[in-house]
Amino acid sequence: QVQLVESGGGSVQAGGSLRLSCAASGITASSYCMAWFRQAPGKEREGVAAIDSDDSTVYADSVKGRFTISKDNAKNTLYLQMHNLKPEDTGLYYCAADRPFPSWWLLIAAFSYWGQGTQVTVSS
Repeated sequence: QVQLVESGGGSVQAGGSLRLSCAASGITASSYCMAWFRQAPGKEREGVAAIDSDDSTVYADSVKGRFTISKDNAKNTLYLQMHNLKPEDTGLYYCAADRPFPSWWLLIAAFSYWGQGTQVTVSS
């Protein structure tokens, strides 16, 4: 049974930093594309960043230069380091895993496995 468990969310002021973690079980993270998505209140879920099995990465334009996605294969854990947070980064952040085509890495429909989410709130 695949489980993805996110942690590390919280409340910060604009300009602050947070690091999200996603502990995976039931899959070998190094063999999967793993991604972060987020959903703001009243908005659709959107892709934030993804990292493939060969450590190739992709980022949404809105987070480029501020967020960094990484994996610790020994710990089977995915991370999202977030700097210079903005109020528009507020939302429920989800971890996802699957083996999509590279052009699909930030598409919701491309991922089968999802965590329950961790809340990030950025105040101005």
